[in-house]
Amino acid sequence: MKRLAKWMAAALLGLVMATPFAADVNLGPGDVLRISVYGSPDLGVETRVSEAGTITFPLLGSVPVSGLSVPAAERKLGGLLESGGFLRKAQVNILVTALQSQQVSVLGQVNRPGRYPLEGKRSVMDLLAQAGGMGPEGSDTISLIRKRDGTTVKETIDIVEMVRNGDLNRDLELMPNDVIYVERAQRFYIYGEVQRPGTFRLERGMTVLQALAMGGGLTPRGTERSMLIKRRDASGKLQVLTAKHDDLLQTDDVVFVKESWF
Repeated sequence: MKRLAKWMAAALLGLVMATPFAADVNLGPGDVLRISVYGSPDLGVETRVSEAGTITFPLLGSVPVSGLSVPAAERKLGGLLESGGFLRKAQVNILVTALQSQQVSVLGQVNRPGRYPLEGKRSVMDLLAQAGGMGPEGSDTISLIRKRDGTTVKETIDIVEMVRNGDLNRDLELMPNDVIYVERAQRFYIYGEVQRPGTFRLERGMTVLQALAMGGGLTPRGTERSMLIKRRDASGKLQVLTAKHDDLLQTDDVVFVKESWF
């Protein structure tokens, strides 16, 4: 498990974000464009796509570009310059310097939470890589929240299981305004006669004996007999259970190690 986690972290951190932005993205409100026209330096301008989906361009005024790819926007501006009699042959070049309209939010337990531009086709793993990978407190599973056809949908993706099984069908393709949320890893608590009482990450399939090891083992006064697990059931009622070595722990379990009287 630890070896897999280290491999995943290295893989995620090894990926980098590509620049400049790809030409196949569709423009939208908030995008910042640097536009130049070959042979006409006076027409060079840096402009932002408005909320109405338009840009303001010299000689042409307001031009709708929202929803167009970069090459399509270049052709549109060039055609308007030619049809308006301003240039005989207009060669327009557009560089997207800030892609604000198509972004994905990566939040929670990642190393660099924030909003990231969605340049071309990108998957969940791609965006986790851009966010620096999961932090040390990150869970093995993530939530992908997205709106499709006016309905908000939440998908839960088990990253570790996906990598372990090589099932990249769960590495879903992202769309603008999707949200990736990495929750804090599940925890358990251990106290009483152990060397390091406290809160620890709950690994998959962790037993009471493994939890005891995480707590540094027994103190000289501790005993493995009559250890207890304090657990809340689905209704929130506290249960106190006698713990056996091979009992599996659950999220937020509290393990209590008693003092030996002999």
